[in-house]
Amino acid sequence: MLAKALEGVFAPIATLFTKDDDLDLAGYQKNIEWYCNSPLDGVVIMGSNGEYASLDTDEKLKLIEAGVAAVNGRKTVLAGTGVESTRNTIKLTKAAAEFGADFALVVTPYYYRPRYDRAAFVNHYLSVAEASPIPVVIYIMTAYTGVDLPSSVVAELSQHPNIVGVKDSAGNAPKVAEMVANSSDDFSVLAGSANFLYPAYCLGAKGGILALANIAPRECVEIRDLFQEGKHDEARSAQFNLLAPNAAVTTQFGIAGLKAAMEMVGLQTSVPRPPMLPATVDERTAIQAILDKAGLLARV
Repeated sequence: MLAKALEGVFAPIATLFTKDDDLDLAGYQKNIEWYCNSPLDGVVIMGSNGEYASLDTDEKLKLIEAGVAAVNGRKTVLAGTGVESTRNTIKLTKAAAEFGADFALVVTPYYYRPRYDRAAFVNHYLSVAEASPIPVVIYIMTAYTGVDLPSSVVAELSQHPNIVGVKDSAGNAPKVAEMVANSSDDFSVLAGSANFLYPAYCLGAKGGILALANIAPRECVEIRDLFQEGKHDEARSAQFNLLAPNAAVTTQFGIAGLKAAMEMVGLQTSVPRPPMLPATVDERTAIQAILDKAGLLARV
């Protein structure tokens, strides 16, 4: 079981729906084509921004199959395969591998979290890693799941050869530092939001999975490039310019805001799947002003 290296900037792409609330695979694949022509290192299918929690199993399989086919080997593909049970996570992970995904992004189980102690999480991830034909990436999304894996658990799991990285969306700088310092040398810590991409790189992170990369891939990758070139003043300025638009498509307006922003930059989009509601008129006005100020409108 030879794990691949994981590094770079990735977009957790949106899942699109028709007016009848079915999957819009044509629009989804059209967006993927644009991402493949961008400087992104890859895409994430069915991350939080892909509304994975609102999809049934058949839809998840269709999205992985269609997404991998659209990428066609041009970029790295991570597939979100984490569900509530270890058994079903393994089944979905194996299916993703069969379709050609490069990595499995496995979110923490959360529904019965009062009974999910350290031993339960370690057993879950080790079981998935042992059964998975592709490398596993731990996904910590505390804002949605209420689960925050301690850095010590991440460090322990990093010793498994098929657990190759972690995406942590909290933006906790001390925790990022601890995960980098205490995990295995070839383990990849990825920023989970564009609002701390530059600080994460400074602490030793190897990339990021960023909602903002859906609409501003070049600007997100630019931060990485400037950091690697040692242009830290420019990297900080680039980071500061993305703070407001990143908030608009994450903590401020969420997935509804991201989907509205996608329309504003010229990408295919849709409303979120109910019960989530689309952005209101006032929210759309605010989003457009934020994107305009950051120079992010009319990208496609």
